[in-house]
Amino acid sequence: MNFRTVCALLGLTALFLGTAYAIDRTLPHPFREYPGIEYRVGSIPLPPDYQARTEWTFARLMYPGGPNDGYIGREAPDWRDGISLWTQDFPRADRHFALAVRRLTRIDVRSVEQIVNLDDGPEVYNWPWLYAVQVGEWGITDDQAKKLRDYCLRGGFFMADDFHGTLEWQVFQQSMQRAFPDRHLVDIPDSDAIFHTVYDLSQRYQIVGAEHLSEGHKADGYVARWRGIYDDKGHLMVAASFNSDIGDSWEWADSPEYPEQYSALGVRIGVNYIVYAMSH
Repeated sequence: MNFRTVCALLGLTALFLGTAYAIDRTLPHPFREYPGIEYRVGSIPLPPDYQARTEWTFARLMYPGGPNDGYIGREAPDWRDGISLWTQDFPRADRHFALAVRRLTRIDVRSVEQIVNLDDGPEVYNWPWLYAVQVGEWGITDDQAKKLRDYCLRGGFFMADDFHGTLEWQVFQQSMQRAFPDRHLVDIPDSDAIFHTVYDLSQRYQIVGAEHLSEGHKADGYVARWRGIYDDKGHLMVAASFNSDIGDSWEWADSPEYPEQYSALGVRIGVNYIVYAMSH
């Protein structure tokens, strides 16, 4: 073995150790429970395998509320402590959906959620699938929008859910324009692979939240829209369920009072989104 070969091997070893050290320094944060708007810590017992290392985890985005935050006055002083807009349906929806994914796919799924803060260094990059609720009332900052853009362009998948009507659409659209000034939210065609990865979902309908079953919609959100943002290769990075409440369809999937048809579609949409995100 000549001198150059030895130097090259030593260089590769140093590179590997340096990379391993860098990875070790950015390991995912450990699981932590937060109090929610509807559920306090401990009200839903932790499953025995909540610390298991798995292939996929339900990552939920925490964020500050915006000017039209419907929970102002009922929230914790600091949105990073829970009891805030981002905790709607939490953690019941997250854990019900994780259980459904376990039953319906071969994906190795963690039984509990992971809360992610875009301000928390590189933490978001540990979670390739990210969910946010009530994005028509949020108030993400410019720095958070920039981080969300980078996360998506690096291959992350962002699911935005439970926002309804003209005002909430405007809030969400404006925030996405800050994140993606060079891209637009467009209607996802029925032929897109995201609606056919596991289930064929060309026949979709509005998923109504539990509190709005009698009206059949929230605000002036009468028609369900499935919209998204594509990358340069034609793959979806952002999928938004506008005028539907998929989180409620997961949260109340075991309730006899909540219509089964909504939970059936909501779970199937979520499964498709996960498999699409992991395979495209």
